[in-house]
Amino acid sequence: MTDPWVALEPGADPAERVRVLRRAHETFTTAGTVPRPVRSVVAESWRRSARAGVGPEGSARVELTDGDLGAYRAEHPLARVMPLFRELMGTFAADGEHLLAVCDADGRLLWVEGHPATRRRADLMNFVPGARWSEAAVGTNAPGTAVAVDRPVQVFAAEHFIRRVQPWTCAAAPVHDPRTGRVLGAVDITGGDRLAHPHSLGFVQAVARAAESQLALLDPPAPSDEAPALTALGRDEAELHLDGHRLRLCRRHSELLVLLSRHPEGLTGDELLCALYEDESVTPVTLRAELARLRRLLGPGLLASRPYRLTVPIESDAAVVERRLAAGAVTAAVAAYPGPLLPGSQAPAVVRLRRRLSDGLRSALIARRDPDLLAEWAHAPWGEDDVEVWRALAAVRPTALVRYRLAALETELAAPTH
Repeated sequence: MTDPWVALEPGADPAERVRVLRRAHETFTTAGTVPRPVRSVVAESWRRSARAGVGPEGSARVELTDGDLGAYRAEHPLARVMPLFRELMGTFAADGEHLLAVCDADGRLLWVEGHPATRRRADLMNFVPGARWSEAAVGTNAPGTAVAVDRPVQVFAAEHFIRRVQPWTCAAAPVHDPRTGRVLGAVDITGGDRLAHPHSLGFVQAVARAAESQLALLDPPAPSDEAPALTALGRDEAELHLDGHRLRLCRRHSELLVLLSRHPEGLTGDELLCALYEDESVTPVTLRAELARLRRLLGPGLLASRPYRLTVPIESDAAVVERRLAAGAVTAAVAAYPGPLLPGSQAPAVVRLRRRLSDGLRSALIARRDPDLLAEWAHAPWGEDDVEVWRALAAVRPTALVRYRLAALETELAAPTH
């Protein structure tokens, strides 16, 4: 091979190449060694796939469905360049009986479009929107491997790690955020042997670069003063990102900013007293002193009074989770939830917010019945004693460890208290 990223060079016999690759794949899956004819990019990908526990008889799992998928796609940066992808690749995919696919940085397919008959065949292997096609999930494949190695890559026939995918050929290229360089996902063309040509790899690479240029036009350079952001989940003392600086807040200031960020209309002194203090003996003078200290910390002009309010919006991580949950994007909500809101706070209003957010998430997880999401919650510090979540997990993933933990929790729950 003169180009290691191209699967099949012009003039090569596809049928003979398929036979060679099938023998090589069999050798690797039985003996763990990669024969010489396999390209290095594929050999390395096979090894990563095996280390991740992918089996050659595996299949992709659908993680995002219906409203969850729609909400997640709507928020994803690549949604803004889907019209461009369709303009550049739609006719090529339809006329050539191929598929246009776009995945996120975790290998989840967000869009799969193209020839109807080809889509029906792809459905049989779960090459569908919402399915995870990362290397760690389904082994070597163009979109998953392109994201893993951050390079355009072509995968031909039995170079795919999972056998049911081996009748297919695909080429994919990663798409980056033009400002940060972060991988946003990949654009892919999938079909039959006719895609095993250097042109298909160059084509998706050119489309990916066009998408990055379009994103750069849509996202002008950010102003030097970034919008303030508050991080308050999973930590007792919040952190405020303000004017390029990170301010570590004391507990009382954390509580104040959480409440004020949720009430842009402002709160009176009496309302703040009720929200923050259980002890009714705390005087307005104490509260005013705390607010004066907070105003000095934030700098001039950010905190106004009569009523107390923020003069610019402050985005909080708790608000992000709430929005995603309200949109039905449960997977995205859980991904943005590192723990309870200010877990050490006893301020009545914060306690109510913390409980409402936590209860909303766990209820959505129990209703969703996704074993991975339930396990993630159950094994977190805030979920390890949550018997309802463990019951839901045992119903969909009844492993010995899960059943043992559930039995222990139910025994504790049934034990008399003294």
